[in-house]
Amino acid sequence: MTTQAVTATIGNGRMSKIFGGTVTDGVWTNIQDTLSSTNLGILIPRAPVNFVQAEYTAGLMAWRIQNAQSLKVSRRGWGAIDGNSCYKSAGIPTYAIGADDMIQVYAQPVDSTSAKSNALAWVTTTKGVELYQALAVADGTATAMTTALQSQTFGDAAFNSTLTQLSICLEDGAALDKVEFIDSAGGVVLTIQGDDRIPNDSKGGGTSAYYNLMVPSMNLMVTKGFAMKITTKSA
Repeated sequence: MTTQAVTATIGNGRMSKIFGGTVTDGVWTNIQDTLSSTNLGILIPRAPVNFVQAEYTAGLMAWRIQNAQSLKVSRRGWGAIDGNSCYKSAGIPTYAIGADDMIQVYAQPVDSTSAKSNALAWVTTTKGVELYQALAVADGTATAMTTALQSQTFGDAAFNSTLTQLSICLEDGAALDKVEFIDSAGGVVLTIQGDDRIPNDSKGGGTSAYYNLMVPSMNLMVTKGFAMKITTKSA
């Protein structure tokens, strides 16, 4: 399995701490303070934070703040490629760090095969928030996304819930043509167009360094057999 160096700067307008390390791609990994090798909750318990600037070396990355005891996830988001983070875009609703909190990251590399891309998605339903992925997505081929941990289909994982929010991130340089939601009969229920992600090698377009698509409000009922498929174009 591949590895890469990552960092996450967490803080507010008065202070910040840098967490980082070398992580294995495709695995949720706890990263610690770069100076003291201490977990987030032990280092700054009860501190209010309102930004997380997470960066990775190459590919794409999701992050989350999770309680080590209850496993509750309080905040989550995307990383940017090293040197391309935006303070304003990295803002989060103010959150007081708990004593058992950890900052964790889930990275994937740039796919090594020509005309293929890796993708992640934060999917929010009335059941909760789940990280999805699709690996080695061939250009121009509609490909289903499944949960990152259990590899469940969208219809199985989100069955009998309502999709309320969606964010998709592709590897560096890749473009999201569209995402489609397909019912059990093969009918396309909903199509949403995507975008490039900054930086995109002067190809033009792109509105974010963190994601290719952000849909802040949705109301899609999910039934058995539903699929969420993306169509992409590699760098």
